[in-house]
Amino acid sequence: MNTAGSQFEKIFYDDDIVKKFVLATLIWAGAAFLFGLLAALQLAYWPLNANLEWITFGRLRPLHTNAAIFAFAGNAIFAGIYHSTQRLLKTRMFSDLLSRMHFWGWQLIILAAAITLPLGYSQSKEYAELEWPIDIAITLVWVIFAINFFMTLRQRREKHMYVAIWFYIATIITVAVLHIVNSIEVPVTFLHSYPVYAGIQDALVQWWYGHNAVAFFLTTPFLGLMYYYVPKAANRPIYSYRLSIIHFWALVFIYIWAGPHHLLYTSLPEWAQTLGMIFSIMLWAPSWGGMINGLLTLKGSWHLLRTEPLIKFFVAALTFYGMSTFEGPLLSIKSISALGHYTDWIVGHVHSGALGWNGFLSFGMIYFLVPRLWKTKLYSNKLLENHFWIGLTGVTLYYISLVVAGITQGLMWRAVDAEGNLVYPDFIETVVRIVPLYWVRALGGFLFIVGFFLMAYNIFKTIQLAPKNAPEEAVLVERTGFDEKTKETHRKLEGMGLVFSILAFLAIAVGSVIEIYPTLSLHKYVNPNNIVDPYTPLELAGRDIYIKEGCYVCHSQQIRPIASEVLRYGKASTVEESMYDRPFQWGSKRTGPDLSRLGKKYPHLWHYSHMMDPRAVTPKSIMPNYPWLAEKNTDFLVLRKKLSVMSQLGVPYAEDVVANADIHAQKQALEIAADLESNGAPKGLAKKEIVALIAYLQSLGQKGKAQ
Repeated sequence: MNTAGSQFEKIFYDDDIVKKFVLATLIWAGAAFLFGLLAALQLAYWPLNANLEWITFGRLRPLHTNAAIFAFAGNAIFAGIYHSTQRLLKTRMFSDLLSRMHFWGWQLIILAAAITLPLGYSQSKEYAELEWPIDIAITLVWVIFAINFFMTLRQRREKHMYVAIWFYIATIITVAVLHIVNSIEVPVTFLHSYPVYAGIQDALVQWWYGHNAVAFFLTTPFLGLMYYYVPKAANRPIYSYRLSIIHFWALVFIYIWAGPHHLLYTSLPEWAQTLGMIFSIMLWAPSWGGMINGLLTLKGSWHLLRTEPLIKFFVAALTFYGMSTFEGPLLSIKSISALGHYTDWIVGHVHSGALGWNGFLSFGMIYFLVPRLWKTKLYSNKLLENHFWIGLTGVTLYYISLVVAGITQGLMWRAVDAEGNLVYPDFIETVVRIVPLYWVRALGGFLFIVGFFLMAYNIFKTIQLAPKNAPEEAVLVERTGFDEKTKETHRKLEGMGLVFSILAFLAIAVGSVIEIYPTLSLHKYVNPNNIVDPYTPLELAGRDIYIKEGCYVCHSQQIRPIASEVLRYGKASTVEESMYDRPFQWGSKRTGPDLSRLGKKYPHLWHYSHMMDPRAVTPKSIMPNYPWLAEKNTDFLVLRKKLSVMSQLGVPYAEDVVANADIHAQKQALEIAADLESNGAPKGLAKKEIVALIAYLQSLGQKGKAQ
């Protein structure tokens, strides 16, 4: 309301929605961390897979990553954005209804993910595993969020948009673009689909998405939160306004190009790999600009580390951000990527960012918010201190153990003696060597969780102390900045929400189009003499089972043109080998060996024994058992629909093969089952999933030989 005709107004901020997101952050954080701890323990001690398909590592790992990224970090982002945006723009959110639709819609999406991923409904694309109905729901909820945010921006009472708002704008626009482009797929059934992209296209689009999910879901929104909450907690302005401008525009423009550094030494065209590496290295400058800007905000006030213990979380978060953004470009240099890629070093790198940067910044923000939202004091500063030191110890143990494990793996994989032979030809040697480090990793994760539960108890007790039925308090705000005359270009731009948003979109669109568009013409990169045959109906069924079980999280199907890999696996992978693969299966981590040349290497019975009990054929293997594959039937009837969709997408299936896909599959299954039975496997396996999976595994690396 206006007060006596002045520019001052009394308004009420919507803090109820912030409280909801804060509580959701805590609940889902607990779930995500516990899933992660179980997954870590499963790698150290395989019997913890418990022969249960729903919690086997291949399905648990995507559940953990989705819970950590979208449930924990997502809710933390929304809590911070809804709280800080209202105060920075001096207005209540545009619509309470849209705010609540956003909140409950997002929680339902998380719940849907928590149900479908353990059941094996997955697209097997990292951080984009959810199936098409959930993808559509994500799009709708994100649009609701965007409308609510941009309409709030439009009706703001503070003309100039503070730095945090810039990062929120870039986040909302870019995440929408990333999600929509990467999720274009053709449904086969209610919970199954095939992407429209294939092979190198799918790999490039996926890692353009995957890398920038880290950039624009785990980096830019958290930088926005940093720019608001660090100065607020320190009660000081941000160190440098000019550095903020450079940091923002350089980061959003450069980050979007860096995705191909996940595909170095693959069959992706060389120009795309080089482009990704160059822009990744360029990221050093803006990333460290942001870290320096945040840390130097405390210049002259370092005593706050003693008097305001929550500042410790912000300082640690910025330090981990600096470490991660130094290590990321380092790992993007081709020679270093050759050593570190596919190893646990990458997992350690990701977790130093996720636990140290996102985790500690979220914890600091929650410690800052809860007493203010519930209008009380924090229950215990001592518990906060203990949380910090226990959590920091946990992250440190986690990171160091995995970096050591990763470098050990990389060196052992590539070790070649003077005669040109592999020093460790048996892959299991490289696995057994790092199992002790997996225990250290699990200990680090356990400590991190102990710290988190101290926090949860502290927050619970704080909320209990809150005054009951406290009346909502109005705040007095003034319209400011609308009469200002300035010649500074960026100052003008900060007053133009629409123009700023369009420029932010253009900054991320340029790199995206230049990288992705050329690879959509797949035929330019395919050698007609090397074109491969498509999968048979049974092989396709087996491939979908392979994807359902999450085998891609431990095995790659991409042999790099590196001497040790060619010696270990065979000739390097080509563009043509994956040209019909929807989705691609190049992988990003090798807990087990690459499978590109696995076909015909072992008899059918070896594969059967390997899936029932991996230790029967590979002593000391840490792979889970898959007994349910010999109990569950393959769905032959859906194969006609699957091949029909593949045919629509350009896979050259004959009409007869599509029309009689189930008959062709059953005929091939009978042949494999007969071979298994004659070699001692149980009778009657022809209809079982294990036979379809064997058909797929036996086809790997074999499709080009008939040409």
